[in-house]
Amino acid sequence: MNELLLTAGDDCKGERLDKWIADNCEELSRSSVTKLIESGSVTVNGAAPAKNYKLRGGEQITVMIPDPEPLDVVAQDIPIDIVYEDDDLLVVNKPKGMVVHPAAGNPDGTLVNALLFHCGDRLSGINGVIRPGIVHRIDKNTSGLLIIAKNDVSHNHLAQQIKEHSFTREYRAICCGRFKESEGTVDAPIGRSKYDRKKMCVTEQNSRNAVTHYQIIEELGQYSYVRFRLETGRTHQIRVHSAYIGHPVLGDDVYGKPYKGIEGQCLHAGKIGFIHPTTGQYMEFDSELPEYFTKILSQLRK
Repeated sequence: MNELLLTAGDDCKGERLDKWIADNCEELSRSSVTKLIESGSVTVNGAAPAKNYKLRGGEQITVMIPDPEPLDVVAQDIPIDIVYEDDDLLVVNKPKGMVVHPAAGNPDGTLVNALLFHCGDRLSGINGVIRPGIVHRIDKNTSGLLIIAKNDVSHNHLAQQIKEHSFTREYRAICCGRFKESEGTVDAPIGRSKYDRKKMCVTEQNSRNAVTHYQIIEELGQYSYVRFRLETGRTHQIRVHSAYIGHPVLGDDVYGKPYKGIEGQCLHAGKIGFIHPTTGQYMEFDSELPEYFTKILSQLRK
């Protein structure tokens, strides 16, 4: 059971509770929120609300989300690019277009299905059967490096490094427009959009702090080749922050515009670095730019 604590802002006054919760919780649909309210799993200021409750602003809302029912996640013989492996972890290079773990619309063919075939039961169980070994994620249409934990001790150790911002995550991207400064930092909180629950946005409401550092590698006419370094790791962070400052990632059809010739954003997780949970040594890995990325760079340089 997962307990979610939310605070309704003054700008929510008059909005239905079920809709507001669904808009602010990625994993919940409005129908599932309604069922939670009817079952008594939602409280407002400590009391059970009516299912048609309308917010007044300032309420403290608790949502008890039941654990997901186990899915029959099958091992599949899908090739994966393993950059490094030992008894505690793997570093894999995920291709663009591959989903990390099974979800609605993607029940198989994911990185998790491939990992189950390669590792068997030698994966951490902290995130349950749906996300075995998954310490952090990258989007379907983002390519690049991911770390996978083989046991719970390693998983906790790596997750703590991410929490403490000592885990290195560096990305390469092609962004629209030319930046005024050659480097900078975007420090703007990110939360779920109240208008589209599938999107994130910069907002002060029910958000978490988010910090992204950037450095221009090369100017390409009306585009920029950029290095991003994450200090925090929020959902869609680079895509949201780059769009927020007026330079969406090229091809991002959610926060920007599609680009002919590629599906989704031109974004690559090119470097990760961490302290090994057993040896205590710092390790760092780099991934070469994939073919789709270098092809677009060549086109823009012409």
